[in-house]
Amino acid sequence: MKRPSAATLRSRLEGSLGAMSAAALVRLLRALLVVGGMSLVPASAATYPGQAWTRISAQDAGLDEARLIQARDYALTGGGSGFITRGGRLVLSWGDPAQRYDLKSTTKSFGSAALGLAVMDGKLRLDDKARQHHPTLGTPPDANAQSGWLDEITIRHLASQTAGFEKPGGFTPLLFRPGTQWDYSDSGPNWLAECVTLAYGRDVDELMFERLFTPIGIRRSDLAWRKNAYRPDLIGGVQRREFGSGISANVDAMARFGLLWLRGGEWKGRQLLRRGFIDQARTTVPGVPGLPVRNPAEYGNAASHYGLLWWNNADETIEGLPLDTYWSWGLYDSLIVVMPTLDIVVARAGQSWKRARGEDHYEVLKPFLLPIVAAVKDAGQSDAGRATVQSVSPCPPSPVIAGVEWAPASAIIRLARGSDNWPMTWADDDALYTAYGDGFGFEPFLKEKLSMGFAKVIGTLPDIQGVNVRSASGETTGDGKQGRKASGLLCMDGVLHLLVRNAGNAQLGWSTDHGATWTWADWKFTESFGCPTFLNFGRDYTGARDGFVYVYSQDQDSAYVRADRFVLARVPKDKLPIRAAWEFFVRLNESGGPVWSRDLAERGSVFTNPGACYRSGITYNAGLRRYLWCQTGPGADTRFAGGFAIYDAPEPWGPWTRVFHTDQWDVGPGESSSLPTKWMSDDGRTVHLVFSGEDHFSVRKAQLLLRQ
Repeated sequence: MKRPSAATLRSRLEGSLGAMSAAALVRLLRALLVVGGMSLVPASAATYPGQAWTRISAQDAGLDEARLIQARDYALTGGGSGFITRGGRLVLSWGDPAQRYDLKSTTKSFGSAALGLAVMDGKLRLDDKARQHHPTLGTPPDANAQSGWLDEITIRHLASQTAGFEKPGGFTPLLFRPGTQWDYSDSGPNWLAECVTLAYGRDVDELMFERLFTPIGIRRSDLAWRKNAYRPDLIGGVQRREFGSGISANVDAMARFGLLWLRGGEWKGRQLLRRGFIDQARTTVPGVPGLPVRNPAEYGNAASHYGLLWWNNADETIEGLPLDTYWSWGLYDSLIVVMPTLDIVVARAGQSWKRARGEDHYEVLKPFLLPIVAAVKDAGQSDAGRATVQSVSPCPPSPVIAGVEWAPASAIIRLARGSDNWPMTWADDDALYTAYGDGFGFEPFLKEKLSMGFAKVIGTLPDIQGVNVRSASGETTGDGKQGRKASGLLCMDGVLHLLVRNAGNAQLGWSTDHGATWTWADWKFTESFGCPTFLNFGRDYTGARDGFVYVYSQDQDSAYVRADRFVLARVPKDKLPIRAAWEFFVRLNESGGPVWSRDLAERGSVFTNPGACYRSGITYNAGLRRYLWCQTGPGADTRFAGGFAIYDAPEPWGPWTRVFHTDQWDVGPGESSSLPTKWMSDDGRTVHLVFSGEDHFSVRKAQLLLRQ
């Protein structure tokens, strides 16, 4: 019996069960429809509160209520109020939601949003010298001017606690040269508040209510911003405010502010803050991790888990908490916690929790945050009946693709028994060219086993045929890491380009006769790029984004070692063989655009997932206008069992979001995989995964389910 599609079944349910309550329908859909481990009623649907929050039960939110109560009970050891939300709905609350609390340093994260507005409006840039916008910044005291350092301070220094100003919020001494240490300060953020005030020539309180607070439903009765308590009332004839402290708010307002950040600055279709700025603010600042921390007894290794006036878990100081979690944090443990991978926002205010002498400064947060993470219950069942476990992903859910409906395992096409690897490209002659490893190729098999052999795939699915392509100058022998192997293929202007791993570290080659003969570059990647792969577009590179070729790899010298991050390179399409023409992704700028460097040592992370970045394949889905990145997941031998993930993004550098993620697929996902562009439907919804599962050339059809 043919299984109806998810969309068909959902339509039937909605038609026949119209009288059923919304909550009951959600529960039934969750029970009946699990697509590749992702519910068809995802908690990540773009829901926003109106005048009041929509409430949802813990069960309907996919959360364990007992765990949430454990977190609440710990929070109440300091009294106060709290909200736990998922998918934009309120799951659990306690205390008085209308009571305003003095948030102390949580104000800093509100100040980060004001900075984000200034960056978006072109009033400031993060790398601007601060005195360009505030000529008297840093004085008084006059002694600061004698240091010679004031002109070096940038807006980024002020926002990352590396400017060097002493802690109190008034006019304080400059303690060290900007950018050389990390020191928690109120004075530095207060100078930043003055820069934003002068840039606009208006009170930042009025600015924030006009641009952010009122649009997301925060009223004057919900939030108040006091006058500056440490410096004169006015600057340039305008009311002075603080970023170091000064806001009082209720947990309703705090949760709305957190949801705005969770949604990448978007609220009900309006882009209030740039996603690119949010992505910079919520993680560590390049060059800051590893800096000496003044007063480490109180702030631990803060330089490695602080962004732009937000705290984070980028260095996994809190083990078990998703690495992309970030939060505001003020005296009395006021918190706005954003967990993108879990679609959760938490707000809490009250009195301080008890601390043990000498413990790490993050330790006090664990009894509150970890039960919330443990409450998440996302798991599913595949068509084959084996569990496909939806594990915690390093990325938030895709805003475009709600899930994946996989064809039954029995429908998987398996060819070329005993061979693996299979990077692919769509060539000018309409064939898909590929390379295999440690095998004998397609039937009829070769007599000798090759470490790297070549083939082309012709025909129309499901009636496809693999044809071995012999090459004396390309074929290699040697099992595993002892033999050179293909990691990326790209056809452009009729020329096949090949990236080879296990070559100390990787080498580029090209063929003008569709793989019969190969020419090799006279240079290699000897640092990083141990398993590089090309970004593929359409046939013969048609539909490419621009005049560049893009290459991704885990940041390791070896293809057999998992890394903490992926790195990205690009090169003009007519200069691939020229090493000096290659550039490397460093970071995103404040506008969300990429920063590149010709210096490999300056490379930054294009995707971070500590200990889990391994082999991958990436293609552009023209129908959906999304980049789809297949990444091999955990498993001792993923050819036969293990996990993998698919992420998507609007640009080659991100921001990356989750389409599908599992630590245990219903079949072995193989050691590499990709979604060939030739086998994508025009609308982008039907795709085919090519993977090396079971040591075969394996093809599995899938439907991408789009959000409403």
